[in-house]
Amino acid sequence: MNEQTISAEFSLDEPTFEQVFKEHYGALHAYANVILKDSAGAEEVVQTVFLKLWEKRSGLRITSSLKAYLYKAVYHYSLNHLKHQKVRQRHWEQTHYELNQQLSSDNSQIMEGQEKELMQRIQQILVELPEKCRMVFHLSRFEELKYGEIAEQLGISVKTVEAHMSKALKTLRLELAEFLPLLILFLQLLIKT
Repeated sequence: MNEQTISAEFSLDEPTFEQVFKEHYGALHAYANVILKDSAGAEEVVQTVFLKLWEKRSGLRITSSLKAYLYKAVYHYSLNHLKHQKVRQRHWEQTHYELNQQLSSDNSQIMEGQEKELMQRIQQILVELPEKCRMVFHLSRFEELKYGEIAEQLGISVKTVEAHMSKALKTLRLELAEFLPLLILFLQLLIKT
């Protein structure tokens, strides 16, 4: 088809439209792909341009060449496509952020509930320990005394303090198996290196 400038009303019949499509599709797709850097998006843009051209085929006013009209249309649709992509990306990022915030909040509430239950269970187990064992554990973990200081304060040997601590920690580990992940964290905080 010879390129022409059309300033009057423009009307496309089906064979002419097919010829225009075949003649310009490849180059328009390449042009849109340069702008979008996305072959599928470029295909969508060019198809939209040709669809609009077909829908407006009667009564369409083109004041430049048909080729210039098609390139200008592809350019504008490509920019609109990019703008919509950015809006979608921002929406996705906002949704992703809100979802992560909600999950973090839910996990935090679950952890708080488990920690509270764990602390109650620990207190119950400590109450059930023999008195000396409970005292040694309390002085070591809550008063932060060294084994030597505990031994001196209670009038027992350091070996006896170690035995009581070993018994207390073993009892806690056995009784709190269901809380193992939290217990590990708790024991790491309690056990002095």
